[in-house]
Order: sequence, then structure tokens, then C-alpha cells
Amino acid sequence: MPTNQTCDGVRRRDFLKVGVMGGIGLNLASYLSLAEAGEVAGGGQAKAGIFVNLNGGPTHIDTFDPKPQAPSEYRGDFKPIKTKVPGLELSEHLPKMAQQADKYVVMRGVSHTLAAHQLGTEYVNTGTRPIASLQYPSYGSIVSKELETPEDLPSYVAIPRSQQSAGYLGVKYAPLATNSTPRPGQAYSVRGISLAGGLTIDTVERRHKLLAQLDQTFAGFESDDQLLDGLDRFSHQAHAIITSKRARDAFDVSKESPAFAKDFEQDEFSMSCLLAIRLIESGVRFVTITNGGWDTHQDNFARLKDNLLPKLDNGLAALFNGLHSKGMLDSTGVFVTGEFGRTPKINGRGGRDHYPRCMTMLMAGGGVRGGQVIGESDDKAALPKDGVGFKPDDAAASFFYNLGIDHTKEYHTTSGRPITIVRDGQVIRQLFS
Repeated sequence: MPTNQTCDGVRRRDFLKVGVMGGIGLNLASYLSLAEAGEVAGGGQAKAGIFVNLNGGPTHIDTFDPKPQAPSEYRGDFKPIKTKVPGLELSEHLPKMAQQADKYVVMRGVSHTLAAHQLGTEYVNTGTRPIASLQYPSYGSIVSKELETPEDLPSYVAIPRSQQSAGYLGVKYAPLATNSTPRPGQAYSVRGISLAGGLTIDTVERRHKLLAQLDQTFAGFESDDQLLDGLDRFSHQAHAIITSKRARDAFDVSKESPAFAKDFEQDEFSMSCLLAIRLIESGVRFVTITNGGWDTHQDNFARLKDNLLPKLDNGLAALFNGLHSKGMLDSTGVFVTGEFGRTPKINGRGGRDHYPRCMTMLMAGGGVRGGQVIGESDDKAALPKDGVGFKPDDAAASFFYNLGIDHTKEYHTTSGRPITIVRDGQVIRQLFS
């Protein structure tokens, strides 16, 4: 996916390159441990998770919370359409999602107060309001720690990358970033997993043995260092993954059934959704998909109509329908959100500005009962109705609950500081009833 820069200058992170360990190491070990982490410079039915991050902050009123009765300067250019669920209406530019509405929950009236992209992203990607003294781990890092994954598969994959590190959990729970997206009908390889440049499995085995000898030589040094512990874990996992046909096949969407793949459009977001399903089906525990460009301070309606909404509609509808058709929706929790909503009142440039006080999220899969709307915004989608809304903390607690993870569980930082997974959230019971 293209790199997008938001209005406050936050750019998707430039990731560290492989090769840190030199000629004696495995590229994937460096890749797994460093590329995403930046460390060097329950109760539900779901067994795996997919988090879709709509980077930039999508407008709620022009997508999943239309207000056709509001004054024109609020309601905007789009009309609502009916969905498969009686009483639920969406934007007219989400017709495919309207037909899949029985498979997910629309959460309206979600509210917080962080209007900066980076802070809002940290909040909704972790479920805990950020503080300066500690970086909290993202959902995938928690899942990677809590749920067991086969040794020859990465537990946590980011397509093409994620803005969040593993936080205080350390490098061993960072995601493997693909740094690219698949292309229709083409074999897809992730740098470090595919054997390129004449490298053979025999060569990998010889390097692995040499690395093991070096590990023994330096055993005991810096034994308590979190980064080295992570590097050691990734070194062993890299060997397992790079020699695993299952891992290489998991990333290769060209091996997907044509009958199944035909429902996915050829844009990057849809192909990322197809890859996410394939990875989860293969045994990967958590996948994050980042879809950017939602920072629509100007030309909001043209950008939504001509580009953003058709691609979102295609990709999400295919994701939900694909999981359902493979019998995976009951075992895969899905969470779709941006970092905040956008101002109900249209600005002077035909756009909408940052607005965290009211936004919309989607949840599906596992124990979530699809086909319902929970929460409500007021008549202009400016605030939760009657002041009663949900927080990102509540959404996070519910997402973890769906994955069978106790959000009140306590971890400890390297300094021994006790930290709960989600500090203030409560499970939203309506999602599961």
C-alpha cells in the first residue's frame, strides 16, 4: 500500500532493513526481530484475530453512521441505503457491506479525547490511553504472547506494516511486517521468508549450525537482556519458518482457489484481506491490515466516492464473506477502526477535520453476534446520544474477551512494574448477546 502522510506530519514508520546480523545470520531473524519493533535505535470463541486499521481517521457520518435528517452542512453529499439488517442504514457507497451486514456489529457513539493522529492511533491500537512514560503493546503482541502458534509460522503479521511496536513486552512479540501487498495472480514472497539469490535449504542449515555454535560460545553474556532474548527467539523461529513449506505457502495468495479469490478485487486492500484470511487459515494467530488515506480535511466527498469507500467496501465485504464461506468467522475475531472520527460539520474546504468525540467501530467473528447496531450518536453524530457511549478501552476489553484473553491480566515490565493488559475498559456485553 502507498505510504500516506497525515496532516500532522506522522508518516508510517520507515522500517529497519535486514542484514544486521551480517553474513553469519539469517535475514529473517533480523527481519522478525527488528523490522517492526524499533527496539534497537477471557471468554469468546475466537482463536485468532484480524485488526483493520483505517489510518488517518475515517468519517463516521459518511460511512457507518449517516444522518439524513441533519442539516445539509452536517449530513453531507451521500444518501443512506438499507442493509440486510432491518433498521440499519449505511452510506450509499458501501453497497457490498450492506449485503454483509448480518455478519458484523456496528458500534456507534464511541468517544475519546485524543485528536492527534499518533496519540489516537496508540489509543485504539492498544486499548489503553497512552502515557509518556510507557509504551503499551498492540493487540497482536498480546495475542502473540497469550496464544500458542506453530513454530514454523509467525504468530503476528502486519500487512504491509503496523505503526505499533510490541511496547514493554519487548522485541520477541513484535510483528513480521510484509512491507508490501500481494498482486493478483502472482506468487507473493515476503523478504526473508522466500529463498532468493541462489540460497538453498542446505546453505541455511549450515548457517544455522554456525549460528548455534556462536550462541554456545557467548552463552551467559547479557542473559537478562530483553532484546537479546528476542533476537535468540527470532533466530530459532527464522530457521523453522524459512525451511517450512507451510509458511511459504501461507503467504502465497496465488495458490488460493480461483473460485474463492475471484470475490476479491485487484486493489491492494482487497488483496491484503485475501492474504489475511490465508494466513489465519494456515495457523497465524493475528494479522493487522493497515489501510490509509482517511485524513480528508478537504475534498472529502470526492475522495470517499471515487477511491476510499469503493475499496473499503470491496475489501471488507470480501473479508467477512470469505471468512464465513470457509467456516472461519466463528473462530476469527475481526476489529475495524480508525484512530478517531471526523467533524460532523463540513469545513470550508469541503472536508471534515479530526474529531475523537464521536466515531464508529466494527466488530465481528467469534462470539460476536452479527447483524446489530450497539450504541447511538446524537442527531448530528457529534456526541454519543444522552452522553452514554463506549471508549476504546471498552472495545479493547471486548476484543480480548472474544479471543479468550482476560483483559485484566497483569504483566510486568522489565523493571518489575505491574501493568494490566487494558487499564480501564469493560467488556461490552451487548456484542455477545
